[in-house]
Amino acid sequence: MAPRKRNPNGAGSIWQRKDGRFEARVYVPQPDGTRKRKTVYGATWGECDEKRQELVLRDRQGIPTPSRSAKLSEWLPYWLEEYVRPHRKRTTYVKYEMHVRLYLVPLLGSRRLESLTTANVRQMISKVTAQASAATAKEAHRVLRTAITAACRDELISRNVVQLVPAPRVEPRELRPWSLDETLTFLEASRTDPLYTAFVLAITLGLRRGEILGLQWRDVDLDRRTLTVRTTLNRGGKELYLDSTKNRRSRVIPIPLMCVAPLRWQRLRQAARRASVTAAAVTDETVAAWWESDHVFTTRSGRPIEPRNLYRSFLRISAAAGLPQVRLHDTRHGCASLLFAAGVPPRTVMEILGHSQIAVTMNVYTHVSDDHRREAMGHMDRLLKRRR
Repeated sequence: MAPRKRNPNGAGSIWQRKDGRFEARVYVPQPDGTRKRKTVYGATWGECDEKRQELVLRDRQGIPTPSRSAKLSEWLPYWLEEYVRPHRKRTTYVKYEMHVRLYLVPLLGSRRLESLTTANVRQMISKVTAQASAATAKEAHRVLRTAITAACRDELISRNVVQLVPAPRVEPRELRPWSLDETLTFLEASRTDPLYTAFVLAITLGLRRGEILGLQWRDVDLDRRTLTVRTTLNRGGKELYLDSTKNRRSRVIPIPLMCVAPLRWQRLRQAARRASVTAAAVTDETVAAWWESDHVFTTRSGRPIEPRNLYRSFLRISAAAGLPQVRLHDTRHGCASLLFAAGVPPRTVMEILGHSQIAVTMNVYTHVSDDHRREAMGHMDRLLKRRR
């Protein structure tokens, strides 16, 4: 057998190790512009040579190949700070950071980018599903896939193995928004609550929780009966902060008449409370001064309301009224269904709810009641009735 020819300079060399495996080393460019020696291994000479040729090809194409792949415990925090925080909404960063901290780093942090396998990803999904839920595992899978995609764009690795593993299937949650009678029952039960106006806006305009609490008086025009949704109030870690709307666009919504009186009452009530707190702070130094802000909904001291507290009040009132338990966010579904039942065009409903795509409005936020189903099938009786 003729001896193999010696590889040219820069193409690396292959030799057999004591453990039987074959080893090759090639000088390759690094992301920082330097050149370092990269080592690859193979069970056979051919397998090792194939890996060596791939490194040589990447070198000739000028593609950086890190000599030492970063661990996921190193890459994921770096990706959060350099990729997500500067370019994504703060709510997105907080959600991604939670998945990285609770699931991805503890389960996959010791793996290196280039050694991550589909089996590792499947095991992560199984463990997160057991610890939390399939929905959480699906979200963790999405976060990991996005982070590895960024590593591929930076040419730190050549492929994204997370894309080869399907996300877990999540059964859609059955939604049953309140009927018209149940909605009216809730509004009647909440009439004496300090947050009554907030609930009216949630039900009639379909505002999100953050949009309600982020609403400011400068965005409310009671003379023209319009309301501009431009900011949301969110909790990020230990602080509340204002952010743009979910789709980063403001929208102007006409206010129905039933919202005008509650908003006027809220303004008068807030002004009276401000005067009371200011007077008490003048006479008593231990009393905190009124927290100046333009928020429509505030605490007794003028501070923005904690989003969870709005939800707690909603659950407390609905339970006291004997209503089926729904989420505050489900009032958006109810609002959309009522608007469609009133014959409002889908495009208009989409603009009122602030969706970026009409498919979301049609597929997620509309619900057909039993009465409408019965009415629709009644048409069949009329159309297909046998002639006499």
